[in-house]
Amino acid sequence: MQEKTVASIDFCMRIVVPAIRIWYNNFELLARIEHCWVALLYEYYGGLQTSETGGILKERRGEFMKPVRLKPAFKDYIWGGTRLRTDFGKDCDFDRVAESWELSCHKDGPSIVENGEYAGLTLPQAIEKAGKGVLGSNCERFKDFPILIKLIDAKDNLSVQVHPDNDYAQRVEGEFGKTEMWYVVDADEGAQLLYGFKKEISKEEFRACIRDNTLLDVVSSIPVKKGDVFFIDAGTLHAIGKGILIAEIQQNSNTTYRVYDYGRVGNDGKPRPLHVDKAVDVTKLCPPARKPGPAGEPRQQDGYVCTRLASCEYFTVDELKVAEKAALCADSISFHALLCLSGDAKVVCAGETLPMKKGDSLFLPADSGDYVIEGACEVILSRV
Repeated sequence: MQEKTVASIDFCMRIVVPAIRIWYNNFELLARIEHCWVALLYEYYGGLQTSETGGILKERRGEFMKPVRLKPAFKDYIWGGTRLRTDFGKDCDFDRVAESWELSCHKDGPSIVENGEYAGLTLPQAIEKAGKGVLGSNCERFKDFPILIKLIDAKDNLSVQVHPDNDYAQRVEGEFGKTEMWYVVDADEGAQLLYGFKKEISKEEFRACIRDNTLLDVVSSIPVKKGDVFFIDAGTLHAIGKGILIAEIQQNSNTTYRVYDYGRVGNDGKPRPLHVDKAVDVTKLCPPARKPGPAGEPRQQDGYVCTRLASCEYFTVDELKVAEKAALCADSISFHALLCLSGDAKVVCAGETLPMKKGDSLFLPADSGDYVIEGACEVILSRV
């Protein structure tokens, strides 16, 4: 009897609830229904803490980890500025703070947990101790933590570059490919970025443009302003321009193939290397299939406005403009990552109250349940 109950619960959690959610397309309502249902099941089987049933329900409810604030890893790339320190309060001693890796389990710069029982551990260490159930069922298909979230301050132009897809990256580099999205947090007047080609070209033409330093003649330069959104499929040639501050949500990868770098030298005084052959292998030599802009229209909710910025097989990203309060739910499907871009608020979740100000990043484990953002703020919500 107990084995049948376990199987039924697991089937419903993995198959039935996600299917209902897709069918009715109402994430918030069904997340609440699901959380209440799991809570009742857990209460009913509360005496089976040491049983398989109790273990499943406990893992599904994410009870091994409470919501936490994250301290980012920092990068001092040569094109970086100082706004992440001066405008976003980042505590970093670098002269240049080009990037802050807000939510990261990548070996090149993991986030650090700042509070709770896992304070001082890296995020991957905390997840290992808590159990992968805190990531949610949508993450089960990924071998490694699936996403990486950054703030990027481009005081100067970034190199013209491209990222490989999963197949190429795993075969050649041993990690995920890199599909990403950009939300323009701020931009100087006249700021531009590069996004794909103006028209389709051949591999031979691509190589010739790189060799002759005429690549900028064939790529699309697009003026940007605060609030603009770009989806960068793996294989899309691109570059963030100077005077732009961006929130980037991407696959968990640090593989970049550089093809043009404005003749600059790196911190070692030598020209930064180009990766022409690999770039030719992976670049889509045509205009991007996706037009700039968010994936959905703004939707007025009770106390906040929600805009779907991007959705793909790797991540779903919403912008929340909270006037007073936003009631949300982190269900068993995915963790919630909150990146605060402006305002002063607090997050009440799972018996914890975490202050949240501009520049803060919070990680809410899957199945944390209902939570509330209280206070006027702008937040980027990312989940898998």
